[in-house]
Amino acid sequence: MTALLLLLLLGAALPVHAHPVAPADSASPPALTWLSQVGLDQHVSEFIPLDLPFADETGKPVLLRDYFGSKPVILTLVYYDCPNLCTLVLDGLLRTLRTLSLSVGQDFHVLTVSINPDNPASLAAVKQAHYLREYGRASAAQDWHFLTGPPESIQPLTQAVGFRYTYDAVHKEYAHAAGLIVLTPQGQLARYFYGVEYAPRDVRLALVEAAQYKIGSPIDQLLLLCYHYDPQSGAYTLGVLRALRLAGIVTIVALGTGVGIMVHRERRRRVSTEREARG
Repeated sequence: MTALLLLLLLGAALPVHAHPVAPADSASPPALTWLSQVGLDQHVSEFIPLDLPFADETGKPVLLRDYFGSKPVILTLVYYDCPNLCTLVLDGLLRTLRTLSLSVGQDFHVLTVSINPDNPASLAAVKQAHYLREYGRASAAQDWHFLTGPPESIQPLTQAVGFRYTYDAVHKEYAHAAGLIVLTPQGQLARYFYGVEYAPRDVRLALVEAAQYKIGSPIDQLLLLCYHYDPQSGAYTLGVLRALRLAGIVTIVALGTGVGIMVHRERRRRVSTEREARG
């Protein structure tokens, strides 16, 4: 399965658009056939169905809407007995979260949902305990959840976000893409990031935008004047025109401030000179 894993990683590194599924009698190699059925298609600005029922890591019945409403959400779709790619996705997310000054719980939520309907809540609890321990911030205890659910809940969610996957009955594994998705507090799909490594700056800017600037700092807002999200690369790139305009504005403000200070000093000097002449 090493070759399949490499193909999936390569396929997940860029936005994957829909491809026709090869017919059963196709001569295509199995790995390439699976690759044509997996991907992460961007459905930016669309809303996910928030009334879908799942179970949290304790086995408690929940609805997706229980985790929306006040903060942006990072969503990862994996499965908890995955032998390869899922661990890379979650470890990559963990590394990014560790570097952010924004914190799970205080500033945003994280939802990890299993695409395997046979995964029990007990396995989800083991995964949650591991990643909460490795993350190491107390604020995350109630806000990074690992959900399980039936096909009737999993399929509508994966279809809504554009996450395409297939089951390999021979190896008893799921073939799927790698990435994470940032959603607004209202459940609107905002940003997609591909692969298993996620640039902290990009994830931070996505969260700030998804929160409508209610989190983050003035520096984040300044950066967003220069950087824009590129759907094709799944990353924030520097907009040259934006940067030049901002630089121009900063230059004009700096010059105006400098001139104002000089004029003010000259007036004070003249007033002082006139007083001395009269005195």
